[in-house]
Amino acid sequence: MACFLVPATEAVVTTIATKIIEKKENVKTSVSEEHTEVPEVKILLSKKMKWLNGMLWGGSLLLAYEHLWHGEVVPYFPFLTAASNAEDAAEMLHEMSTVGVTMAVLVTCIWGGMVAVANVITSRKNKAAEAENQGE
Repeated sequence: MACFLVPATEAVVTTIATKIIEKKENVKTSVSEEHTEVPEVKILLSKKMKWLNGMLWGGSLLLAYEHLWHGEVVPYFPFLTAASNAEDAAEMLHEMSTVGVTMAVLVTCIWGGMVAVANVITSRKNKAAEAENQGE
């Protein structure tokens, strides 16, 4: 009924956090530009956060569309048909706390796996570049 609201809320929070992180990264790179012999392959945290944002926003919008398609979301107040009476509202809150939270946690865990794989790949590339540079 309204399970898409939980990942959408997480998406709002992570979008705001991404903007803050981007500003800090921009200040950090402009203040201290280091020149190294071997360019280091690095994926910024803000880019990784954008991956999470894309997953959360995409999933939330798809779920919202599905709920709209089934008539659970309407274009007039109270917008959620389950919010019209107390019994349905209790069921909606239960669904949000079980299904919605589970979806948000699962998406975040998958993103964490993506970040771990990306870190391993960039680490290997950096080691290979360092070894190649020392061999010259």
